[in-house]
Amino acid sequence: MANQQEIEACYDWFDQFQIMCLGEYSDVTCAFFDGNFSKTLQQAQRDKHKWVLNNINFKPGQRILDIGCGRGPMLKVIQDRGGKGIGLTLSSWQARYCQGKGLDARLQDYKTADPKQFGRIDSVVSIGALEHFCSIEEFRKGKQEEIYRNFFKFCYDVLPKGGRLYLHMMVWGKKVPNLNEISLGAPEGSDELILARATKFYPGSWLPSGKNQLIQCAKPYFDFITSNNGRLDYIETLSRWSSATRKLYTTTKVVQAAIAAARLLPRYLTSSDFRTQIAFLTNGDQTECFVREIMSHERMFFEKRGVDKE
Repeated sequence: MANQQEIEACYDWFDQFQIMCLGEYSDVTCAFFDGNFSKTLQQAQRDKHKWVLNNINFKPGQRILDIGCGRGPMLKVIQDRGGKGIGLTLSSWQARYCQGKGLDARLQDYKTADPKQFGRIDSVVSIGALEHFCSIEEFRKGKQEEIYRNFFKFCYDVLPKGGRLYLHMMVWGKKVPNLNEISLGAPEGSDELILARATKFYPGSWLPSGKNQLIQCAKPYFDFITSNNGRLDYIETLSRWSSATRKLYTTTKVVQAAIAAARLLPRYLTSSDFRTQIAFLTNGDQTECFVREIMSHERMFFEKRGVDKE
């Protein structure tokens, strides 16, 4: 699993730029256009939150555990709709940001959490976090499915009978890449180079092979309800983010952005990994991963089985 240092290396600086581009409670995960690309990005994100809450049968007064809460967009929506959101993150910056907005975000790995510590939990959501639960090293050792089974067991222990779980994550596309072929020395534009830069942008992380792997890992604890593929939505989301970033330099925030970029200059000059992260963004590698179907995206709902497991 990506550790705290790796999560912070990926998200802390990127989140701050996203806030400048998209606003305080902007969501840094795939929006829900669902084929309607006439929506604004903000509407598609609002529709995602509404769609998720509707499908976990959310009602005011309920308590929702958000594993990998990021900057708290889902926590804020839950709060606004009369619920109580409890978020877990491995980024100290994200935890402080959420707490500063009056949201209950905790700097904690779900693997170290006691399911009983949260009190009553009615549903669990995990949006854009499961990608980080298995590292490349753990994948090499054949531990990926064990990790996912343990995650589902944790969610099972947190939830009441019939409680729902929502997962939203990138997965591998047409096939799982061959780790031995991924290289920063591969030709420019090749899948192998794009994937090498991706592993630097998301350190400590390796994707699930697809929704069927997750359904099988969940089977002892959860019934699979439904899923929605978000590959095309992610391509559109990335396009909207790119447009917002370009517009940033034509707004009054340009000075703020320039100051933030200047603060990162020493890191850029001294860290080859950080330079590779920047190259991943400037080359549009994430978009290419989805366009080429190297990666896909799944949005999945599960319901806790009625028979308790030991």
